Amino acid sequence: MKHPAEQHGGNSTVRVDDLSCPASDGTPLACRLWRPAGDRPWPTLLMRQPYGRAIASTITYAHPHWYAGHGFAVLVQDVRGRGASAGPADGSFGGFAQEAADGAATLAWVRRQPWCNGRVGSYGFSYQGLTQLLHQDPQHLPDALAPAMAGLDERRHWAAEGGCHWWALGLGWALQLAAQGCSRRGDAEGWQSIRHSLESGHFLHNGLELLRRHDPQGMGLAWLERDPAAAEGWNVHQPVAEIWRRPMLLIGGWHDPHLVGVLDLWQRARAAGGEPVLRIGAWSHLNWRGGIDRLQLAFFDRHLRSDPADQQPQRPAGAARVAERPPAELLEDQLSGQWRARSPLQSSGQRWGLRSEGLAAVDAAEGGLCSGDGGGMVVLVHDPWRPLPGRGGHLGLDAGPVLRADLDARCDVACFTSEAISQAMELLGEPRLTVRAEADQPGFDLCLALSRVASDGEVQQLCTGVARFLGEECQAMQPRRVAMQPLLASLATGDRLRLSIGLAAWPQIAVNPGSGSQPSGPAGPEHRVISVTLQLDGASLCIQPMVGAN
Repeated sequence: MKHPAEQHGGNSTVRVDDLSCPASDGTPLACRLWRPAGDRPWPTLLMRQPYGRAIASTITYAHPHWYAGHGFAVLVQDVRGRGASAGPADGSFGGFAQEAADGAATLAWVRRQPWCNGRVGSYGFSYQGLTQLLHQDPQHLPDALAPAMAGLDERRHWAAEGGCHWWALGLGWALQLAAQGCSRRGDAEGWQSIRHSLESGHFLHNGLELLRRHDPQGMGLAWLERDPAAAEGWNVHQPVAEIWRRPMLLIGGWHDPHLVGVLDLWQRARAAGGEPVLRIGAWSHLNWRGGIDRLQLAFFDRHLRSDPADQQPQRPAGAARVAERPPAELLEDQLSGQWRARSPLQSSGQRWGLRSEGLAAVDAAEGGLCSGDGGGMVVLVHDPWRPLPGRGGHLGLDAGPVLRADLDARCDVACFTSEAISQAMELLGEPRLTVRAEADQPGFDLCLALSRVASDGEVQQLCTGVARFLGEECQAMQPRRVAMQPLLASLATGDRLRLSIGLAAWPQIAVNPGSGSQPSGPAGPEHRVISVTLQLDGASLCIQPMVGAN
């Protein structure tokens, strides 16, 4: 214990201690503990993260002091090689590969501490979300878990989509970890060069070089150098079977890149006989618009408070009461903000055809989404000197809902818009486009946006999707399929729906050079102009279930 302290406020006095937890090989892992004052043991919440235990993920969650004020001990740990925890002598960071063993050792250690009553729940998002699931010892599992915005497949849930690397997001995260490594080594110059590149936006151009210089063994660089279209060589984590039947609160966001991972966790838990609670909000990775702390507190109250001896938990005065069991699945409507009881297995099931007389890329109002079959042909041209920007959505540095009428006005975007709807319409599920396309080069991308067009002409983007095609087959007219981010959105009478098709989404994904090689950055002098012909006969936009669809 380094320095005990007491903090006042909220519902009670909270005691704060710095502790050291030994890993199974004896490596000391730094922890900070918040707990109600007094000597009795408490149910304990555990977060294991690589960003500094003092931060405690307060970018999205309430401070641990708040949870301690409601009768929990809260332990936040710096994982091996991060923060104040010891790590390899060479300064490397093992990433997810190190967390199964360290997580099991930490959980066993927590249960032996006098301030823990033996009941432990885990929480956290992103990296902290996956650390909860990596335990490989069935004897050392959390009693309840609340993973948020995470998944098990390092390719599909952490690094790539549609055969494309998450360029801006992947580089930004990998460089953050690299800068932390510089700080641990006392490399101020390296830290400053990374920070300057991130703040100036230069990292989009020189990020790979910085990673190779400052974090050559890092997990983020390995992802960016691996084929995003092939499953070979990528790690898919497999938690022990017992974990899926533990109480689980799963948190996702419509504008978060890890949403597909959260849906996969939900599906696995249900298939194993678990009863997971699912909440998907109109949230991005870092903006939860008020957070989910009350929900999370009620979840842990319900699953960690039971005392087999007397069923009467002792709690601080003013602490929240144990809540009734909540609905299993609630999804927030992106447009109305209303929470609705919907299952990811459901779908609103709409289908539209695409039609154009060839001017959908010149006149944003010419192309149509029609209830029957469409037809026609549209030619799009990608000019690498001015690649189409990606904006908002789930892959943007500016993630979230955005307006895009100016993007749709570009002549390298084909727009297909429905008639004004005569009655309210719910969109629920995963939008998928099927269209025949060919390019004049052995490589091209299809980048989609689905938007609401209001009666005043405002175009509000709802979700996006990308797909990359490489090789000689690009130059043959073939069916191309693009999946988009799942959504729940209710259109009002008079609204119209618009599908926008472009050939780039920079910097969300790297710019396709048109040579057949895998893109690895912005446009350069070797990038080719790419012409893509869309054959609309038989083309369709369908809304399918976000889980379980073929």
